[in-house]
Amino acid sequence: MRTKTILALAGLLALGFAVQGGNLVPEGKRDFDVPFKGAGQMSLVYTPVFFPKGTAGVVVSGEAKWSDVVRGDKSWFDARIMTDFIDSKCKKVNGGPVIGGWHGKGGEWRVFRKSVKVPEGAEGIALMPCLFNVKSGALAIRGLSVEAQEKYEELPEEKAKREAEEAKRTANWEKRKNKAKERLERDGTLIPAQDEPYAKLVSKEPGKLVNAYKEYDVPAGVEALKFSWKWEVKNLKTGAKPWFDARVLFKFKDASGKEVKNPGPVYTQRNTQGWQDRETSFLVPPEAVTFVVMPCLFQVNSGEMEMKDVSCVATSAEPLHRAAAERERQIKARFVPDEPENRAKWPKMVKVEGNRLVDPDGNEVWLQGVNAGGMETIPNGAQETKSTVVAIDEWKSNCIRLPINEAHWFGTGVYSPDDGGKAFRDACDKIVRLAANRGAYVVIDLHRFRAPKAEHVAFWKDCAAHYKDHPAVLFDLFNEPHGISWEVWRNGGWVGEAGKVDESAFLTAEEKKKNQGFESVGMQALVDAVRSTGAKNVVIAGGLYWANDLTGIESEAIEKGEAKSYRLDEKGGNGIMYAWHTYHWHKGWARILPVAAKHPIFLGEVGAAPREEMTFIPFEQKEDPYTFAPDMLGFIQKHRINWTGWCFHPKAGPCMIRSWDYDPTPYWGEFARRALSGEKFEMKRMR
Repeated sequence: MRTKTILALAGLLALGFAVQGGNLVPEGKRDFDVPFKGAGQMSLVYTPVFFPKGTAGVVVSGEAKWSDVVRGDKSWFDARIMTDFIDSKCKKVNGGPVIGGWHGKGGEWRVFRKSVKVPEGAEGIALMPCLFNVKSGALAIRGLSVEAQEKYEELPEEKAKREAEEAKRTANWEKRKNKAKERLERDGTLIPAQDEPYAKLVSKEPGKLVNAYKEYDVPAGVEALKFSWKWEVKNLKTGAKPWFDARVLFKFKDASGKEVKNPGPVYTQRNTQGWQDRETSFLVPPEAVTFVVMPCLFQVNSGEMEMKDVSCVATSAEPLHRAAAERERQIKARFVPDEPENRAKWPKMVKVEGNRLVDPDGNEVWLQGVNAGGMETIPNGAQETKSTVVAIDEWKSNCIRLPINEAHWFGTGVYSPDDGGKAFRDACDKIVRLAANRGAYVVIDLHRFRAPKAEHVAFWKDCAAHYKDHPAVLFDLFNEPHGISWEVWRNGGWVGEAGKVDESAFLTAEEKKKNQGFESVGMQALVDAVRSTGAKNVVIAGGLYWANDLTGIESEAIEKGEAKSYRLDEKGGNGIMYAWHTYHWHKGWARILPVAAKHPIFLGEVGAAPREEMTFIPFEQKEDPYTFAPDMLGFIQKHRINWTGWCFHPKAGPCMIRSWDYDPTPYWGEFARRALSGEKFEMKRMR
């Protein structure tokens, strides 16, 4: 009966009916004693009160009398009125404020009055006068009242009290900030000199946070700080997520203790190989009063971290303001509006004919362009969309190679939003749409290494069905196979440990571990996966040794019958291209010619960088990019090899661009841009 009455009243008030006289507390629920149930036990009276529709705030008031209240084991175990915001069925929506906190002898009636802002979704408030786990005592309430406010207004006495407290707090913080300023001017740093390590952390339990916590007052008048230190990280094994590593977190807090805009962390996912100097600079938010430093082993599996010689000094804010403005400019610049499909401008679907790609009219199609890298690492797509448009409109590319992976496609990657991959696939679709509307092709590249796995079959079945017979889309089945035999490459088999040092230095230890000790399905299974969907799109298969070796497809020995060919079988599609990747440390260009004589070649990755860069390759093995680039482009043009340069990204070497303004690098991007614009290059010598 009680529940039906409550729900009926809630229904009336939801329609805007207020209780006569303005007090929303039902009569008979306004005066009562809270029964004492025994020492340490919760004793309360539950009183739900519902609002008229459109209520923005309420004023809770009444009188309370407590007698001989002895607090329990905690300081907040006293006499009080707890509150919860509730929906029409008395289900909690949000916690509400506490009124009171009474204890001691008492014995007289005391007035209480409090204004409360109503949160979104709340239809009522549950008032719970209680003896909260006290040892002894009594509590009585009379004249309990809840009045609705159409517009929330703080009570005058509350406002006066709040403003007085804020003024007192502000004066105290100004005093502390001035002291911090004096200390900075006197000592030259906010951080006291250290005889002992500033922080010394050891992870003893996998997945558990280990951290130190340091908090400092922000000096008055300081707009920017530079924090520097030495650290040594050893025996580090990162945790379940990429950001579970060794890092230093920085936070700013305002006078209320609330975090305000925080600087980014400084982190490492590798051992430092001894002591390493680090520093970072950041702007100080105007409302910040304290600065927090948290060195931590952030849920790592194991590791040790030590910091010393820590300093924090004032620095110029101007470079940081410029950098922030530049980041904002770049964010705005990367935006590209979507477009509806314009099929009249789409390129014609290609097929393999001999060693060339041709359209349905028999005209040769020569793919030339760039890799719009990035989506293989972070599942975003905004910058890659911009790169696609710039590469086509300004660099005159007719082909974009788009590196992605199956985890992002299905939404299972560590950086993926919880949407099953929808946002990522939508981003891929936008890139394909914008490229096709400009008459260009997109090569979807499954950017994985070592050997195909079962999950890659699942990916290609889904991706091929998604882009089935799209005239602008080709499928690059597997980025760079390596460390396997041609038999395993084609037909699958056991993939063991890597046998020697190779070009995998950029992979993490976890990625390397995943790339050994598994049963590969082989490249033919990926071809079959695509064709099982009915998709006829041209497929591309990269060779061994990081796609640099295609001698298992065609060679002089195969031509003479002295070696077996591992050509893939086509099953009802528009044909197979073979992918070749080559950089300025690779030789043996002539080995590709027997393959190019019989099959179209897709040089999916090619490029060169200054010899001092890309240190995972010995210096002496790398050619000067200024001699490699023009000769390689001459070789490409002479044999009309389809190609996409690596990489249209300022941080993925060899870089074609210096920044996200898409200014070409002089050693590679400039040569590539000229070639894409139609300039002819002469190959002066083979490699």
